[in-house]
Amino acid sequence: MRNHVRRERPEPWPERRTKARSSWTLPFVGIEYCTEWVAYALNHWSLIEVLEYLGNFGVLIAVVFYFAESGDRLKQKHYQAWQVINSAQGKGGNGGRIEALEELNMDGVSLVGVDLSSAFLQGIRLRKANLNRANFDAVDARDAQLESARLENASLRSANLRGANLQNVSLQGTALDEADLTAADLRNADLSGATLNDADLRRTNLEGVKWHLLQSVKGANFYAARNPPPGFLVWAAAHGALNKPQD
Repeated sequence: MRNHVRRERPEPWPERRTKARSSWTLPFVGIEYCTEWVAYALNHWSLIEVLEYLGNFGVLIAVVFYFAESGDRLKQKHYQAWQVINSAQGKGGNGGRIEALEELNMDGVSLVGVDLSSAFLQGIRLRKANLNRANFDAVDARDAQLESARLENASLRSANLRGANLQNVSLQGTALDEADLTAADLRNADLSGATLNDADLRRTNLEGVKWHLLQSVKGANFYAARNPPPGFLVWAAAHGALNKPQD
């Protein structure tokens, strides 16, 4: 808060006039002298001091209201993000959905059941997102960052997840039929109850995947899969999986 400082009374004009270095500067000295008297007079008005205090008080009130309304602003931001997502539902392209989804996830908002079918979401970052029962059918999510996300009972049929980071992802009961998981990172992913029929998993990192309760892998291609768990490829081949360098 600004302290109100009392101004000193200006010196008499004859004394000030003698300080002018030359005659041509005298008008400027006179103007300055007049403004000093005006400032001195206003400085002694109690109204001016009151207005200063009211100004500082107004700033304090504005700060209080800013923080008091922060919850409403956050709700409005989330509402606008959901509008972007829902208005583009079932359509191709991005339509601002990448930014909207990342913003909601960053704020800890659940994305359960969101419909992102056919969307272009290349490189999207949804680490630790709750995407249970979401619809990712035919989505283009190449190089997506989905580490530790929950995609239980979701649908990722024909999804393009090439090079995606799916470490520690929960894919329990998820449909990944005809999905492209080429060179994706599935380390420690939980595939219990998932289906991988006709999925492309060439060069996919399978280190530590939970596969014993996989529902179906018929037609899935595991050519050059990296770090498969012991016994997995033998089991997969016995259940109709392929090992072909090309489609």
